[in-house]
Amino acid sequence: MNQDFIHTYVSVDCVVFGFDHDNRLNILLVQRHIDDVAVDRQRKLPGSLIFSNEDVDDAAHRVLHELTGIKKMVLKQFKCFADPLRASNQTDIIWMGTEYMHNIDRIITVAYLSLCKIDQKINSTKYETVDWYPIDQVPALPFDHNKIINESLTEIRRWIETDFSIIFELLPKKFTIRQLYQLYSALSEKQIDIKNFHKKISSFNYIIPLEEIEKNVSHRAARYYRFDAKIYKKNNTRLIK
Repeated sequence: MNQDFIHTYVSVDCVVFGFDHDNRLNILLVQRHIDDVAVDRQRKLPGSLIFSNEDVDDAAHRVLHELTGIKKMVLKQFKCFADPLRASNQTDIIWMGTEYMHNIDRIITVAYLSLCKIDQKINSTKYETVDWYPIDQVPALPFDHNKIINESLTEIRRWIETDFSIIFELLPKKFTIRQLYQLYSALSEKQIDIKNFHKKISSFNYIIPLEEIEKNVSHRAARYYRFDAKIYKKNNTRLIK
């Protein structure tokens, strides 16, 4: 029986979420370089082919370290993208040939989610240009990167339903209840009354009120809080219903 097995390359792509000071969800994109292609058409998700002696998770950690300079980041594998035509665009083919010096006719990618505080200093050792993009302002990207981002949003909503603590990876060390509410609303797409949200959050002993309030704000100054991971792990409290 003659089977037409594929001969292919495998890569990882990382969707890195951040939450900015305007309370918007952001994605970290990098810039590739292709002659005669406009700069605004050269953004992409950070990624790489996997080395022959490298585990796929190790490859994702390598990509994130080259991207940010941060050694330890929250990381979650969520889906494999293997459409035979995902790397069929001629511009993408030319870029792959230049980047990897191989004749690549098919590429399968394993996608990962990662979370990064947006005020964290990004010290990339690989990319000259690394920028945060609000999720509703992401441009048209190469390959199937827009599809990967859309599916990553679905995945992160599942994630916070099973582990609420990951939401604090996106917030500053001290935050207001409104910031937490706006981030949770952006991620979950649930309509929750902010007063009920505040009441529920106040019942969680792992969200600690601080003796500090906002300064120099145009609205009523709010109290700051912090997240206590040790207390959370002891309680293992599930997300807001």
